[in-house]
Amino acid sequence: MLEAHLEAFETKMRQAGLPREIIDTFGDYYRQLVNGETGLIPDAEIQPVAEGAIPSLDALGDYVQTGVEALPRSVMIVLNGGLGTTMGLTRAKSLMRVKDGLTFLEVIVGQTARRRVRLALMNSFSTDRDTREALDRIAPAQAPLMFMQHKYPKVLRAGLAPAHWAPAPELEWNPPGHGDVFMALWVSGTLDRLLNEGIRYALIRNVDNLGASLDEGLLGYLAAENLPFMMEVALKTPSDVKGGHIARHRSGHLILREAAQCPPSEMEAFTDITRYRFFNTNNVWIHLEALKELIRQNGRVRLPIILNPKTLDPRNAQSPPVYQIETAMGAAIGLFEGAGAVRVPRTRFIPVKSTNELLAVRSDCYVFTDGQLLRPNPQRSAPEIDIRLDPAFFGHRERFNARIPVGNEPSLKDCRSLSVTGDVRFEAGVRLVGAVRIVNNGPTQAVIPAGSVIEGDLVF
Repeated sequence: MLEAHLEAFETKMRQAGLPREIIDTFGDYYRQLVNGETGLIPDAEIQPVAEGAIPSLDALGDYVQTGVEALPRSVMIVLNGGLGTTMGLTRAKSLMRVKDGLTFLEVIVGQTARRRVRLALMNSFSTDRDTREALDRIAPAQAPLMFMQHKYPKVLRAGLAPAHWAPAPELEWNPPGHGDVFMALWVSGTLDRLLNEGIRYALIRNVDNLGASLDEGLLGYLAAENLPFMMEVALKTPSDVKGGHIARHRSGHLILREAAQCPPSEMEAFTDITRYRFFNTNNVWIHLEALKELIRQNGRVRLPIILNPKTLDPRNAQSPPVYQIETAMGAAIGLFEGAGAVRVPRTRFIPVKSTNELLAVRSDCYVFTDGQLLRPNPQRSAPEIDIRLDPAFFGHRERFNARIPVGNEPSLKDCRSLSVTGDVRFEAGVRLVGAVRIVNNGPTQAVIPAGSVIEGDLVF
């Protein structure tokens, strides 16, 4: 029966136009699932990584010149497959205006143009058309390379057959996780094209993290030490407890463990930031020749499986339970002999996953450098700001923009924390100082008048 299911999966993927290499890769993971593989990594198999065991970016000054010389042989690969559905977006997240009226895509194109380095985008079936149309408008001097992320069929948890959902057949598929980037580079021919252009080093990063850049110290360290793979990690804070962490496997090599790979009974240890101190920023560096050699030897990139239990329709709790088979690109740290990690400051990790983070980035908490890199405002003396906007009124981008229009963001450079409860709209030129709590318990929208200075609590 299970072999019949595998044949059905292969037929479905073939009819969807997926390449043979991706069908075979899914087949490997499906067989693991059938054979009882859970993808879980218990504490008994790993040890925390000591803080002194990982070099720090601020100690890599001697590698900067090597990095400068390696820039012409480098590419920034950007994961551009997301829609930002948590913020109510229906188009490519990279097209959202994030800072100074610029979209993520415009900022990234500008960054790479200034550094004169190659840019490549991994689009998804959901973002490819939007991205190409936007690039036609931006008209960069050198067009980015673009290649496609693949998709995997969802697996019914009961019986492990292919999932079918007549009301919305597109929901029968899931993104395979950003671990697909390696096979997508290979199958699309992009890896060979980059190598033929003389490109040897790649930074792979998320589109919504404007803190990431082709740092010369990191690039120089990768090149001079001839590392096949390198992960940027940062010290965990309480806000990072669910982030994937690195650990030392009992076999001796570094590995990445995501929350979905932790046994439920051990989640307390997983979230202990004093035990597993380093989280994966999802900025990874790779030597492209090492990647090609890994694929040549193994036929594919065999990343550890992640089984993500979901309902077939994520908006319908009554729809059938399914597994989404996924992989994480950071898990490749365990595949390369000699792979390493570097501790980086939080300035290289400024993700925008929610409107809380969007407000922080749009505000004067952050500024652009001359090279259009996003950095904390040097005039800000407070630690990283804690923003909590009422999701009922600010959770989706359209509601957020209606209450904090682009250009009307309050000044937050002197603000330690901001909490907004209820329906509140900000006019231009508002300044918030210290710990601010704004509460509107009334039935009508409250308005913060232009030029207001607020410190402490404001209750309507």
